[in-house]
Amino acid sequence: MAREDKAAAVAEIADQFRNSSGAVLTEYRGLTVKQLKELRTALGENASYAVVKNTLTKIAAKDAGVEGFDDMLVGPSAIAFITGDAVETAKGLRDFAKANPQLQIKGGILDGNPLTAAEITKLAALESREVLLAKLAGAMKISLSGAASLFNAPLSQTARVLGALQAKAQQDPSVLAGGAGTPAAAPLEAPVEAVGEAGVEAGAEAEAPAAPAAEAEAEESTEG
Repeated sequence: MAREDKAAAVAEIADQFRNSSGAVLTEYRGLTVKQLKELRTALGENASYAVVKNTLTKIAAKDAGVEGFDDMLVGPSAIAFITGDAVETAKGLRDFAKANPQLQIKGGILDGNPLTAAEITKLAALESREVLLAKLAGAMKISLSGAASLFNAPLSQTARVLGALQAKAQQDPSVLAGGAGTPAAAPLEAPVEAVGEAGVEAGAEAEAPAAPAAEAEAEESTEG
């Protein structure tokens, strides 16, 4: 490969790292072209799947500020760059690997955090973003928009809230029966610092506008 072509390939991979929320590194040794096409179709809009050269990927990962890939870049490598729901991407890779054992999941990154192959398997066992949004909104008694704001925050900010939801569910399984418009058995006492500006505060927006209106009426009655 000419130097110019290598530089272009490195730049393309680096851009894919930057423009995705995460990436899963796999080994595809033994898979046919047809099977690779089927995998790309299975991932749909949630991820793009690209066969990469290890040496160029190491350079691209360094350029993009991605760490943790170097030791795993051995053998025929391909990367699923996550552009949609990370859980659905993990499910797609897991299900395809079950039917096609030649596909091996080595590890990856999500929101800048390294993931082992075992952690990606656990991610695949979660429910989809839409289902979790409804359950989170019901359990915390916040709006769906508030729950969505929380899920749009970095993974590190949502992990503790989801952990609190799971702990609450172990005590009272009916918590996870709550959905949009369905109150759960009891509100989830999630750590405020874990939610931050994206979560509980977003859910409280509906009540906030009432205070200024009440103050304005009080001032008018005093002046009168």
